[in-house]
Amino acid sequence: MTHWNHRSDAVHWYMQEISSRVVAESGIPGDRYHLGKLTLRGLRDAPDYILQVDGATGETENFASALKRSVQCANAFRKLGYHHEDVVLLMGPNHIHLTIPMYAAFYLGMSVAGIDMTLGVNELRDTFKFNAPKVIFCQSERANDVVEALQGLNIKPQIVTFDQGNGFLSFSELLEKYGSETSVENFRAADFDSSNTLALLIATSGTTGLPKSAAVTHKNLALAVPYMWHTFENFPTPSRLPVVLSPIQWYSALFIFVFSPIIRQTRLQSSQPSTQEHAYYLINKYKPTFMMTSPNTLTTLFKAGDREKCDLTSFELILVGGSAVHPSLVKEVKEVCPNTELMVIYGMSELSGLAMAFDGSRTESLGRPISNCYVKLVDPYTLEEVTEPNKNGELWVKGPGVFKGYYRNPEATAEAINEDGWYRTGDILYRDSCDYYYFVDRMKLLLKYRNHQISPLELESVIVKHPAVLEVAVTGIPHKEHGDLPVAFIIPREGHKVTAQEIKDLVKESLTDTKQLRGGVIFLKELPLTSTSKTDRKKLAKLAQSMQPE
Repeated sequence: MTHWNHRSDAVHWYMQEISSRVVAESGIPGDRYHLGKLTLRGLRDAPDYILQVDGATGETENFASALKRSVQCANAFRKLGYHHEDVVLLMGPNHIHLTIPMYAAFYLGMSVAGIDMTLGVNELRDTFKFNAPKVIFCQSERANDVVEALQGLNIKPQIVTFDQGNGFLSFSELLEKYGSETSVENFRAADFDSSNTLALLIATSGTTGLPKSAAVTHKNLALAVPYMWHTFENFPTPSRLPVVLSPIQWYSALFIFVFSPIIRQTRLQSSQPSTQEHAYYLINKYKPTFMMTSPNTLTTLFKAGDREKCDLTSFELILVGGSAVHPSLVKEVKEVCPNTELMVIYGMSELSGLAMAFDGSRTESLGRPISNCYVKLVDPYTLEEVTEPNKNGELWVKGPGVFKGYYRNPEATAEAINEDGWYRTGDILYRDSCDYYYFVDRMKLLLKYRNHQISPLELESVIVKHPAVLEVAVTGIPHKEHGDLPVAFIIPREGHKVTAQEIKDLVKESLTDTKQLRGGVIFLKELPLTSTSKTDRKKLAKLAQSMQPE
């Protein structure tokens, strides 16, 4: 039986075992972090094991098939002349073809960028400009948009459509035409320095809101990602069926996509859009046991009045992170699924995974730092280290998971990582006397009213306690004299009524005068979200200035 609050080294023992076998074969010590060679070893070890299930179509693929197709794809890349750290860009739904080029890229030391398949032409152009891909995989319906987005750029990548596309090379044609040069048995992955070879370019807004790609190496991921399973005791196959409800540009999808062949897991995914209704269909039919998701998605899944349509009790463990998690959401999940462990995790793409180990005995806390991270709190203005407990500071992190920087963006990298290798997270935290850490807010989200700092999260934590409030997000309306005037955007619960004055009174009863909702209250049917399913506060700020708050 798994004890969820216990931290096990089982995943690290397993990684040591499989990586030692890889090194024994190659004689190269650094290959213990070579994701390509680890993937090949994992796929070869269990050819009949099911790797992936497309819940929308019922299609399945075993390790042997994935091995054959990924080797064919790697042969095709070599035949087409692609080289070490050339970029492979993936934009498509979670069908069974999506990750095959990813594994092929890992074999050869090419870098993989997963991007939002719904981006418009101008957004695609910006993405192509800073990722500079050599090959782009997409659905045929987006191929012409890709062509249009490439116009005027000094790159000419090969376009491959996952399905049959008029006038474009299809994925099946790529494998048939270029992929048969070396057999699966004779195929050998490329040798390269896993410490410095980039594996993933993970889409992120960083701390400025501008699109960037966090460049993470094979070694970053090989050392950091296993901590996602540090509560599990059995390896390989720590959990029967993880479900991926996120698109490929999100870390919550990537860590499962990358590691499922290595730790021998069958994953459930879907080629259909991840609506609430479709998620319920997948969960009811396949009974998944493990999931990582965002607070917004979790709120949707556990929405009162809808959740009765789905048996959510199959989950053994749900990880939730990516943005602030209100305690009321944790409580609601536990009420519906008392036997499901919910862990609030703190990490980010720039760290290749987690920074904190959640402790279920202190649900208000993020936990303590994981063992491969050095952390400290720093005053963001004086840059002096904050050593006393219960005092706010910016979290700085150092360790083997810290990324190499923002791809082709040295200015942003220099702002994020100092000369000593400390990554400035842009998050304000405090630490108690027992070294447990607590999230306050993002630095860039803090509001300032008459020189008093206001955390939107603190206001949201008060407002969400109202029984009629389903979701809330707080931002500020700029004022020439006073600075930021806090305004609350609220989605009421279905069948409940609440007035703006009730919300203002609740805040007045709970918080000091400087933190009152001087910007008012705005009721919405839904909150705008970014491509990574976080509340889009830029759009909210614009809405606050264009609408008339109550």
